[in-house]
Amino acid sequence: MTEVVSSEPTKRVALTGGIATGKSYVLSRFEEHGVPTVDADKVAREVVEPGTPVLEEIVRSFGSQVLDSSGQLNRQKLGKIVFSEPEKRQLLESLVHPSILNTINSWFDTLDTSNDFALASVPLLYETGTQDQFDVVIVTACSFEEQVKRIVERAGMTATDARQRLAAQLSTDQKIRQADFVIRTDGLFQDTNTQVLAVYQSLARN
Repeated sequence: MTEVVSSEPTKRVALTGGIATGKSYVLSRFEEHGVPTVDADKVAREVVEPGTPVLEEIVRSFGSQVLDSSGQLNRQKLGKIVFSEPEKRQLLESLVHPSILNTINSWFDTLDTSNDFALASVPLLYETGTQDQFDVVIVTACSFEEQVKRIVERAGMTATDARQRLAAQLSTDQKIRQADFVIRTDGLFQDTNTQVLAVYQSLARN
């Protein structure tokens, strides 16, 4: 009789962290190590394309003023609405995040078991209470003032607007306390690369 050897499922790893803490950079470094990845921010753009049920729900909830002239979602206008009122932000999250998570789960299901682990970048992991759906959580972190500086430089926001955006998320300290691994991005790129390699090697062995 031929012995059946069971294969361990691919470990589901979440990468999260506050705005401008270096998630995209860290994600790209894991990709360089051959790790399959998916980015919730990219999925979020896909699930609100014109004609999708999610976009229709957003328009029903917030009005057609959140669309641009071509029928695309105007993220800047929607952002001004939801980040000034917590209840509206929570409503938006309830409309969008289930679809994002379903897409990510379907992606994990398509992977073959030859991968030790695969990684999903999920910025609002803790805010949406979905951390328990992953085997491991990695948090990217830098100082609050560094976050504000990066947001102002990259998005052209005022420091006040940047702080308002950050206030809508859990603090970095709260996320660190719940993480399995923490990757600091305050220093040089090489420092971050070294931390990514250490996490990669740990997860690839286990």
